[in-house]
Amino acid sequence: MKNTIAERIADFLKNFPPFDQLSKEDLYAIAQVVTITYLERDNLVYAVGETLHDKFYIIHKGAIALTKDINAKVETIDRFDEGDVFGLRPLFAKENYATNAVTEEESILYGIPLVTFKPLITRNKAVVDFLIESFASNTENPFSKEIHGSLYEHRLEVLANDKELFELQPVRYIKKVITAKANTKIKDIALLMQKHHIGSILIEADMIPVGIVTDVDLRNKVITGAYPIDTEVQHIMSAPVLCYPKGVSISQAQLTMMKHNISHLCITADGTPNSKIIGVISQNDINVMRGSNPTVLMKAIKRSQSTKQLKHIRKKIMVLLKGFVQQNIPLTQTSKIIFELNDATIKRIIERCIVKMGQQPPVKFAWMSMGSQGRKEQLLQTDQDNAIVFENVDAEELEDVRAYFLLLSKKVNKRLNEVGFDFCPADIMAKNPKWCLSLDEWKLQFNHWTSNTGDDEILLSSIFFDFDITYGDANLTSQLSDHIFDITKNNHMFLSKLAASALRSASPLGFFRRFLVEKDGEYKDFFDIKKRAITPIVDAGRLFALSNQIKNINNTAERFEKMAEIFPANEELYLSCSYASKALLKFRTKHGLLHNDNGRFIEIAALSKEEKMKLKRCFNTIAQIQESIKLKYNLSNFK
Repeated sequence: MKNTIAERIADFLKNFPPFDQLSKEDLYAIAQVVTITYLERDNLVYAVGETLHDKFYIIHKGAIALTKDINAKVETIDRFDEGDVFGLRPLFAKENYATNAVTEEESILYGIPLVTFKPLITRNKAVVDFLIESFASNTENPFSKEIHGSLYEHRLEVLANDKELFELQPVRYIKKVITAKANTKIKDIALLMQKHHIGSILIEADMIPVGIVTDVDLRNKVITGAYPIDTEVQHIMSAPVLCYPKGVSISQAQLTMMKHNISHLCITADGTPNSKIIGVISQNDINVMRGSNPTVLMKAIKRSQSTKQLKHIRKKIMVLLKGFVQQNIPLTQTSKIIFELNDATIKRIIERCIVKMGQQPPVKFAWMSMGSQGRKEQLLQTDQDNAIVFENVDAEELEDVRAYFLLLSKKVNKRLNEVGFDFCPADIMAKNPKWCLSLDEWKLQFNHWTSNTGDDEILLSSIFFDFDITYGDANLTSQLSDHIFDITKNNHMFLSKLAASALRSASPLGFFRRFLVEKDGEYKDFFDIKKRAITPIVDAGRLFALSNQIKNINNTAERFEKMAEIFPANEELYLSCSYASKALLKFRTKHGLLHNDNGRFIEIAALSKEEKMKLKRCFNTIAQIQESIKLKYNLSNFK
């Protein structure tokens, strides 16, 4: 007889990560050993230094705060509510508790024994991914070696090579499968293929695959006269059907097809011929996916002869990005690949526009991509931010030289817009005479921004100080970069103002159980992830890079990783910032792809419990790095 209490517990658990990734059997096994604890408000679940319990907790009802004594003051460092898991990380790290867990209201907790739960993660990648992201976003000890090693022990290492990354991707299979019964006439099978424009039909019994017939079978066995068209299809079908579960990689599918000299595979619920059909893969599907291989796309960009071709390639880049995100390819690798493809697209447009000018550039120049593209963080098709720096010339030549580059920039900006990079609403583009300057003019401009610093100058500095050369003479951009570091070195007034600017978008961490959303306008009740979360972490990374003279690193995550290397005492915080910057960018990218927009505004009601949890942990990191900025730059009174 089933335990009804355990059933109710299992029904509750299945609604929350990571338990939503477990089978009914595993959930019930856990539910049978769960302990139930009722605590009134302000009761301790565990205390700092306390010996580890043999279980972790999920909140059935109520709320829990994690607190810590910092400078003789009790501070709340995290909060949890219904469906949240806490107390699991210390069990993996095998450390005594580093925080107090205190009830903020009457609470009912389910205690889950680690001895029951731990074996499940070795056979469930989704649970592993959840735990890795959860632990990595916890700033107390985000990269514990014990945790990292124990979780990654059974994971496939993602390879860096483009070709290998492509082969690692799962095949996108056809979900709307056309099927027939074994006693269907061959003629009717052919008519089905013709009607649906397909090359195969799965033969099933109660949606269990019993065979497959392809257009090759029709050619070899019917058109040749071996079988008449009124024969039942079971006489010409291939059986048994080779089956795989969803998620089969491209390389595995191809090897199977080559080994057995076939062109189709069946996808079933458990990967065997004994479970229901959920899809089919053809060799043609893999060939189509090859069109989104980074190496193939790069070659296509370099060979392109029209803006129309580049626009088509951009669509394939978005398909590639979607595949990387869906298959959880690390964002570091994804960003590098998408950056290179974006950069190559811009470079090809510039090359073609120079040809259309009918005249080579009068002096050396460099095309600078700024903002997210300059930081290698532009994944979705967002606004273009760019500028030109050209070689110094005599005063009498200056305007003629500028006129050439302004005309070139007008052509480039127009074609970038046609390809999919929208015009910048603030007109921060190379076709604007303000941003098409000689090297000395740029140096004077930067001198002005760092010595007469108001809000406008800080805003422009935050845009223009993150640049990367896309085309032209790298010596020009290197000189410009050296100049920026020279004029900001020990420039305490400018750095303090930059620090104050980095605090203007406060972390939404303080809004427990709700997010700070837009109050009016088109996106009323939506969460602005760029303004509220991404911008603060980007601003902090830029500030630390300038303050510590970290040259040649523009990417936010890499800036924090360098900070962790320079200042090992604060390694945990900086690595958590690196993680948060990637997690937020990935979050924005996923939602942008889902809604076919730039992903900036998020509908809170549409978020899952897991997504909200991840965001809250990123906000926790932002709050901590902002507190660090306040202390370092003596901005403790900043509001």
